[in-house]
Amino acid sequence: QVQLVESGGGLVQAGGSLRLSCAASGSISRLNAMGWYRQIPGIQRELVAIAIVDGSTNYADSVKGRFTLSNDNAKNTVYLQMNSLKPEDTAVYYCYGNFSTRAYWGQGTQVIVSP
Repeated sequence: QVQLVESGGGLVQAGGSLRLSCAASGSISRLNAMGWYRQIPGIQRELVAIAIVDGSTNYADSVKGRFTLSNDNAKNTVYLQMNSLKPEDTAVYYCYGNFSTRAYWGQGTQVIVSP
């Protein structure tokens, strides 16, 4: 089993920044991908950014140029730096990890961007 623990959500004004962190622990092996999704109530969860084991990183078009995904392998942690935040970025952000072909999710952290 793998546990993903998120932190860093909160309330920020439009144009501001937040950094989300996700630490993985437990039976960590064969990491295939790790990143972030977000969800607004009543809408399907959508990809924000994800790093693949082949070295590539994919971003949603809506966040390109504003969000940056990075990782600290020594700490089994990924970070999502979110700059120039917009009200439409308001959502619950979920950390995602794929280890040994199994998908794991964090508990979610709320991000609210006020106009």
